[in-house]
Amino acid sequence: MPPFSDTPVFDGHNDVLLRLRRSNKEDPVAAFLNGDTEGHIDLPRAREAGFAGGLCALYVPSPSRQKDADGNFPTPAQPEALNETMAMARLLFDIERRSGGGVTVCRTAADIRRAFADGSFAAVFHIEGAEAIDTDLDALHVFHQAGLRTLGPVWSRQNAFAFGVPFAFPSSPDIGPGLTDAGKALIRACNELKIMVDLSHMNEKGFWEIAAISDAPLVASHSNVHALCPHSRNATDRQLDAIGDTGGLIGINFGALFLGRDGSRDTSIGIEPLLDHIDYVANRIGIDHIALGSDFDGTMIPAVMKDCRGVRLIIEGLKSRGYDAEALAKVTHENWIRVLETTWGA
Repeated sequence: MPPFSDTPVFDGHNDVLLRLRRSNKEDPVAAFLNGDTEGHIDLPRAREAGFAGGLCALYVPSPSRQKDADGNFPTPAQPEALNETMAMARLLFDIERRSGGGVTVCRTAADIRRAFADGSFAAVFHIEGAEAIDTDLDALHVFHQAGLRTLGPVWSRQNAFAFGVPFAFPSSPDIGPGLTDAGKALIRACNELKIMVDLSHMNEKGFWEIAAISDAPLVASHSNVHALCPHSRNATDRQLDAIGDTGGLIGINFGALFLGRDGSRDTSIGIEPLLDHIDYVANRIGIDHIALGSDFDGTMIPAVMKDCRGVRLIIEGLKSRGYDAEALAKVTHENWIRVLETTWGA
């Protein structure tokens, strides 16, 4: 297979595995590999777009979408979460096995670079919300052996490890307590195993507790700028500064909810606000600390983008704002590969 385009996109977050798990297709693996026209990502559309890979999330939805009095979603039980996570992991590995080299589950930065050169979609095994992991951390070690390389301790709900930040607008991310004792042990174990810790759904207290514990670059895989959109899920200037100071990055989320100044889900928003968030981070903490974290198949993106092929609109938009080839390469893939290599040690 030919290599991906000269500006390949490596992305910080997608939920395609959950979409496939919840689909009613007889063979969801074949649908992904051959193209199914649903959702935001399949392999043919990714190849067409130069969408060369990313962090593929294993996320277990809440048992219901009914929030509690504090605005939190209910947390799935650990056995159910484990079963669902295992099922999505199997989907990921079945996709790799049946792809004929078209998809590679990457465990090192060298794997990602090799996949790019081979024209293979570079998938990274990521867990979003650690409900599947027991507090003894046995499952963490097993998942790591299977290929887990990045982990978000929480989605936007409480679990045994931390208190996720509820969805709120307008709101500071400073909502509720942070890590539990089990959560602090989880962060230390991730450091020991060289698993990247994702801060995107952490509340502010949890963010700073992880910053105090972790010896790795701080990363928010799919979050935006609070100063431009005061949603609780977005990062404050102080958090951005900490991310930059540790050599980390923030992957800009394409979700309309996290882009505009009014907190709406208006998908007619276009891509200019998304470009504004990229500019803001680049100007505040530097071009080395900004990347993409689309949230494809997990959020409502600007309608003009349609699906993963819309990443080319972002590249063209950045060119029009004066980003040269070196800057574009950093934003689209090099920053992610550098940070993962620093964290993983390989």
